[in-house]
Amino acid sequence: MKTLVALLASAILTVSAFSKIVTKPVAYEHGGVKLSGYLAYDDQKSVAHHTPGVLVIPEWWGLNDYVKGRAEKLAALGYVAFAVDMYGAGVSTTDPKKAGELASAFYGKPLMAERAQAGLDQLLASDRVDPKRVAAIGYCFGGSTAQALAYSGAPLVGMVSFHGAPIPASPEAAAHNKAKFLICHGAVDPFVKKADLDAFLKSLEDGKFDYQFISYAHAVHAFTNPDADKFAAAGLNGVGYNAEADHRSWAQMNVFFDEIFAATK
Repeated sequence: MKTLVALLASAILTVSAFSKIVTKPVAYEHGGVKLSGYLAYDDQKSVAHHTPGVLVIPEWWGLNDYVKGRAEKLAALGYVAFAVDMYGAGVSTTDPKKAGELASAFYGKPLMAERAQAGLDQLLASDRVDPKRVAAIGYCFGGSTAQALAYSGAPLVGMVSFHGAPIPASPEAAAHNKAKFLICHGAVDPFVKKADLDAFLKSLEDGKFDYQFISYAHAVHAFTNPDADKFAAAGLNGVGYNAEADHRSWAQMNVFFDEIFAATK
């Protein structure tokens, strides 16, 4: 028996030794805008046409190292991850004013879901992805975008919004939506007014969404991003990293994914 256990352990270590995260840029286009997304997967854990896929939608800064790192973390968990480009190839910023200008072209407009759908199409084009097991996650601006994408009727089984501004669901959105929702919210996020949050949650109840809402104590906006403290020090008030909320929300996402992806096998 001990010999068998040792052999199994050795086999697992051998597979792990050869396993690696593959990352590559993916060029695509939407509405005449040239885009460049970021694909990440584990070449040993992902299996052709059977691996759950996760679309990753960035904060208003654009496709940067932070969101690419999140895609790589998802790949290490065994998912095929695609970080979407919302602004255009090479367009990102660390200037809040510029970020606000870039993001303002999307809020309240069909373009928000349409541009995200263009990224989703690239994820679905991967020959490793099971098209019946796909979810979207997003951060801040990306969390709002993930909501808008789900409302459009995109083929998602799940949607996770990390500190995203809430977008109330219209009756039409409720009718189109196919996804279960996980909303990870900073309890003291100064950018989200209580009345807006209440209206959002009421719309999910009225629309009979399958949703989970978790509020993290002492967490402000952008609580998952370690660079948020740097932005706060530079004068962007209301943001800050919260390690406990970051780790707990990521763990909750994993539980959520276990549930939704197992249910669609």
